[in-house]
Amino acid sequence: MSALASALQGFFSEHLQNRRRASPHTIAAYRDSWRMLLRFASEQLAKEPSQLDLSDLDAPMIAAFLDHIERERRCSIRSRNARLAAIRALYRYAALDHPEHAATIERVLAIPAKRHERTLVTFLEDRELEALLAAPDLTSRVGRRDRAMILLGAESGLRASELTALRWADLELGRGAHVRCLGKGRKHRVTPLGAQCTAVLITWQREQGVDPAAPVFASNRGSAISRGGFARRLALHGERAGELCPSLGSKRITPHVLRHTAAMRLLRAGVDVSVIALWLGHEQIETTQVYLHADLALKEQALARTTPPGVEPGRYRAPDELLAFLDGL
Repeated sequence: MSALASALQGFFSEHLQNRRRASPHTIAAYRDSWRMLLRFASEQLAKEPSQLDLSDLDAPMIAAFLDHIERERRCSIRSRNARLAAIRALYRYAALDHPEHAATIERVLAIPAKRHERTLVTFLEDRELEALLAAPDLTSRVGRRDRAMILLGAESGLRASELTALRWADLELGRGAHVRCLGKGRKHRVTPLGAQCTAVLITWQREQGVDPAAPVFASNRGSAISRGGFARRLALHGERAGELCPSLGSKRITPHVLRHTAAMRLLRAGVDVSVIALWLGHEQIETTQVYLHADLALKEQALARTTPPGVEPGRYRAPDELLAFLDGL
């Protein structure tokens, strides 16, 4: 068995699953990255993937692969960097067990991530969210399910994977209503629910039944709706809502837009950024700072508190003589 095959088996079977306890989503993302790399290298070197070794996947080969997925497969820079992160993770693991390939591993680990422009997050204004909530057909079961999902997503800020994985046992709809989830990085999170969202979920639960193990948002087959299925339904409702609210026409409505909307609503309500980071399950508070950059209203409020150019700052003077008299006491 080659050093590469040995490293791959140990990395996925032992390191990620047992030592790191990585989530299924992380394992799948790393697996897909390595599938793509092995197929690319196999074509370039005219070798079967099982015959490849770490020496074949040197820094020039990795760089060529990254250029290939960006130019030929039209992957974004973010996707390119994610593939590179998956490759680096295995090479860091292999460095401990295969010192004979230390030079190759060191050069691969030195490949830098590519800088990219940071775009502003997309979120929904109140009137846009109302139009989106009005789009599902409430005379159908699917429409009522979709409306409950949209409302919960926009209020809780759950990720799409967290939202679709919910079971009724994860919801507390009595006093102190809240939702529990196991989020990114295997972190447990509890998020409170408002009165409107709680009422909609109670009605939905009565319609679906009270089996604690059943998915909250099930497909027509009875299994939990997939992330892709939710994204497609959300895009459909976004198109319908755009007919009532023209400003939605310039926005691509995705499950992550609902998460951004929840964060922006909290920010505008005066909630501290550190609390929003906990609410969303961010590992670092710097991740939450993007919402400060996206909110033009907050920037306008800050501008209104500044002194215009050419105006001397000074004490406030009461416009009324009586108030001026009292202020001077």
